[in-house]
Amino acid sequence: MDEDREKMNDGFDSGLDNEANGATVGPAGSRVRGIESLFAGIFSARYDKSAPRIRLAAWVFLGVYGIIAVKLIDFGLRPDLPLSVKRAAADAVAAARPDLLDRDGELLATDIKVMSVFAEPRRIIDKDEAVELLTAVLPDVDAHELRERLGSRKGFVWVKRAITPKQQQEVYHLGLPGVGFLPENKRVYPNGPVAAHVLGFANLDGIGNFGLEKYIDGQGLADLHGAGFSLTPDNLKPITTSLDLKATYALRDELAKGIAKFKAKGGGAAAILDVNTGEVVAMASLPDYDPNTPADALDPNHINRLSASVYEMGSTFKALTIAMALDLGKVTLHSWIDARDSLRYGHFTIHDFHATHRVLSVPEVFTYSSNIGAARLALMVGVEGHKAFLNKMGQLSRLRTELPESREPLVPRNWGELSTMTIAFGQGLNVAPLQAMMAVGALANGGLLVTPTFLKRSEEDAKKDAPRVVKPETSEAMLYLMRLNAEIGTARIADIKGYFVGGKTGTADKIVHGHYSKDKVLTTFMAVLPADKPKYLFLTLLDEPQGLPETKGYRTAAWNAGPVTAKIIERTGPLLGLPPRIDLPTRPFPLLAKLGYAEANVPAHGGRAH
Repeated sequence: MDEDREKMNDGFDSGLDNEANGATVGPAGSRVRGIESLFAGIFSARYDKSAPRIRLAAWVFLGVYGIIAVKLIDFGLRPDLPLSVKRAAADAVAAARPDLLDRDGELLATDIKVMSVFAEPRRIIDKDEAVELLTAVLPDVDAHELRERLGSRKGFVWVKRAITPKQQQEVYHLGLPGVGFLPENKRVYPNGPVAAHVLGFANLDGIGNFGLEKYIDGQGLADLHGAGFSLTPDNLKPITTSLDLKATYALRDELAKGIAKFKAKGGGAAAILDVNTGEVVAMASLPDYDPNTPADALDPNHINRLSASVYEMGSTFKALTIAMALDLGKVTLHSWIDARDSLRYGHFTIHDFHATHRVLSVPEVFTYSSNIGAARLALMVGVEGHKAFLNKMGQLSRLRTELPESREPLVPRNWGELSTMTIAFGQGLNVAPLQAMMAVGALANGGLLVTPTFLKRSEEDAKKDAPRVVKPETSEAMLYLMRLNAEIGTARIADIKGYFVGGKTGTADKIVHGHYSKDKVLTTFMAVLPADKPKYLFLTLLDEPQGLPETKGYRTAAWNAGPVTAKIIERTGPLLGLPPRIDLPTRPFPLLAKLGYAEANVPAHGGRAH
């Protein structure tokens, strides 16, 4: 029994030792081993199924953190935001332009600093919200267009240019990321529409459109900007124009009154030219536009009628015809021209508006404005001689000035005797009014053809390269005729007391659908001041003026363009240093007196020529 007890103890101890060694024996050991096997199988199966998922999750997290890391590195390596924006906007911000001044230093155009709103589409989180907020503050911004700009892949777009300080504050308080402000230059014209066609305008990008603004770009300003030069108003020299601001304002005002009074349906134009320097000291073409709202400049009716339009200049061309005949020695002031009957050529008949039915002296051809007399004078010279003279006077080619807006003259395709006859009295050849002024200016200044300019210029510089087109005595003869016309002829309305005015009227029937209209005319008036020693040439043009009861129903130049010119002379004369004179000259044309023309010594209010 003791032996059995010892065997049992040995077995028990042995079992404990085996259990301690991780083995199980007996029924209890079998249960433990079964449980362990069960759990091991479960865990093993779960581990086998989760491994790919864990690996996938790990790769996803790795990718996300990788993208974040790349973004952080990118932001860390980027330059400061203001610098990058400036580079992106370098080509968009309007560059500085030089001031434009009148001849006395008065400001005509200048730059001011304004703020503009820009956006960086790639930095805007909610573009629809940004559009809604921005258009609420800036109601004139088109929401659809702004959404398209913000939806682009560009790094920089404009939201609105040249905002007000109040708008800037409102946009700032929106706190939109990716929206900011940039200072830039804005071109302003403090005198509004005054001299608009001379100045032109610069758009929001600082690019000149029309007039002197476009001319400035053509002189190299645009190239300097494109080359990256930082130009500011401080390092740009102002440009002095030929204009007199006060005289331009007065001229425009009187022209507007004249258009309204005579109900000129097509508007009108007026200018003052210094015949010795070629400077255009005042100019207006109506209707015009305000350069501060340049969209109006695109209206076809706002064209520059003085240089960008061409017209038949009517009887003002008779001055050129008579000067041609005198200069070429075909006639003298004592010659006579047969105007007893109408002049026939084939199926065409030329007649006088106020027919005298008699032989006329050369001065009478001018003062009566005889179409027949002018046609006969041109025939004396001949077709080729006529062409050569008008070409020499700059009437057959495009006039080139600083203003880019100009137009080629309309010259007859088949120029024969009939064309010479009609062109002699201002019908059949279309030229720019400023071009015609240049030619008449040469008749007034002693015979030199001085090209008009819109920049300040000395008389010496102007005449240095000016060709002589007529003799000095021919010039003086034309001054005598213009003065005589103001005393006793069609220009009497412009014989302002205290001014020694000379002038010539012109009325041309307008062409409508290829035929001359019977009730639509273009009237012009040219006046030289003072006629004894010319300084300025005035021109007024009215497009389709109407007859009024006070004009007895007449719509010719003597009844409308003439009175408007007289008003312009009265207002601008003192401004241009030509106040009325008490004593007018009694021997104003000494060259003609030396040549034996007694008529040249007529007093300021002499009698009719014979």
